[in-house]
Amino acid sequence: MTNTIKNKILFQLNFLKSIGYEYHESIKAFDKDLEQYNLPDDFFNLESMVKNCYLCELSKSRKNPLFSYGNQNAQIMFIFDEPSTSEDELNSFYVGKAGEQLSRMIENVLPLKKEDIYITSLVKCKSLDGFNTSHFNSCSSYLYKQIDLLNPKLIVTLGEKTYEYLCKDKTPFNQIRGKLMSFKNYDVLPTYSASFLLRNPSFKKEAFHDMLKIKSILESN
Repeated sequence: MTNTIKNKILFQLNFLKSIGYEYHESIKAFDKDLEQYNLPDDFFNLESMVKNCYLCELSKSRKNPLFSYGNQNAQIMFIFDEPSTSEDELNSFYVGKAGEQLSRMIENVLPLKKEDIYITSLVKCKSLDGFNTSHFNSCSSYLYKQIDLLNPKLIVTLGEKTYEYLCKDKTPFNQIRGKLMSFKNYDVLPTYSASFLLRNPSFKKEAFHDMLKIKSILESN
């Protein structure tokens, strides 16, 4: 049985579950035994699974699933919510106005190039009208495995939705933005997304201070 057929079967099972069918007791996300059994322990094969994934309805509307970009030995991991329209069409990160804005945020402040950072998203496919909890639940195991494989010194979440979904924390964003939070045993720093800053340039000063804090953390022992 090919991976494509397997993933189509999983997609159908996921659909049946969404309309009320149950197969077993719920399994908590981030279950180490389940993760290690189902998902490969290397980026290459994990990416191959993502590119052939049909677990949720986003697979119907996407043009290109985006897995990651950057250094697979990076100390820092950037996570945003979902691929942009430009990224979906061009099958590449850091494209479009938001991608250019994020590149400037990184390379103008951090002692790094964008290629030195590992970047990915909560869900790997572009939605038509915004992803929801069901989409994230279908895709989250891929993200959790990426975090485990990278084992970063710091995770930077870009945008309110990204932090809320990853850390399952609905604390008002203005209370936690720029502060060092935690997810499992990882340090997490929430900051504004590039797309938000394009719409609200008055917040760029706060984002700049967040980037300075990120720089300080990376330079510390």
